[in-house]
Amino acid sequence: MSDILDQLHEVLEQRRHAAPDASYVASLHHKGLNKILEKVGEEATETLLAAKDAEQGDASQSDALISETADLWFHSLIMLSHLGLDHHQVLNELAGRFGISGHDEKAAR
Repeated sequence: MSDILDQLHEVLEQRRHAAPDASYVASLHHKGLNKILEKVGEEATETLLAAKDAEQGDASQSDALISETADLWFHSLIMLSHLGLDHHQVLNELAGRFGISGHDEKAAR
């Protein structure tokens, strides 16, 4: 599954250095971190609202939640890219948490 993340990472890196009028991703990078964070926050809010709607059990609401979550992940990946980071670091962090109690992991932070 990380194959799609690898492909997306490559596209995001290519577009990061493109002209702002050439792509949406390039325009976000050009506007800077604050604009990217604004988009991450917006998508996080939309994801939360979609989750509340999906709790009602309507299949179309579940589809909306999946779509909003994809938007949130996408913009989070742009954020990481802007800061010179990538999804591998996040996946490594998650992998390192296997076998550790969530309570213990949180206490160790």
